[in-house]
Amino acid sequence: MGFSNPRRKNQRGFTLVELIVSFTILLVLSTMAVPLARYKLRRDREVALRNALVEMRRAIDKYKDDADAGKLGQTKIDTYGYPESLDVLVDGVKMAGSVDTKKRYLRRIPLDPFTNSREWGKRSMQDDPTSTSWGGQNVFDVYTTTTEKAPDGTAYSEW
Repeated sequence: MGFSNPRRKNQRGFTLVELIVSFTILLVLSTMAVPLARYKLRRDREVALRNALVEMRRAIDKYKDDADAGKLGQTKIDTYGYPESLDVLVDGVKMAGSVDTKKRYLRRIPLDPFTNSREWGKRSMQDDPTSTSWGGQNVFDVYTTTTEKAPDGTAYSEW
């Protein structure tokens, strides 16, 4: 009886060195991929924030234009023709001279991608432009309430 050679000529598989090299390559590639994925996620959230801010600011401007044109009937004096809240833009406003016609400026309040809520910081016409508290008279501007900063160092709340 002959003993078989433990090392066969047609042996398949990887040696320990080959496994170490391949795992090292995988490790290097994955360490490069993680920052790229984080960067992409941050960029996606920045784009969503910009879009949400543009959408709400356009709705506020359209409301103001309609109020100035007298299409919304009588508005409160201290609102200066701006909406009293963001909910007014969603719920709609009765148009002047009509009984049941409501004009809606937003379908819904957009989601803030950084805070994951529909609560936005608001400024009224009477507030300081850099104020972080809302006077409550009207909604002149909106901003995100996150404290995070963009890669260029500006706060997202200043966008």
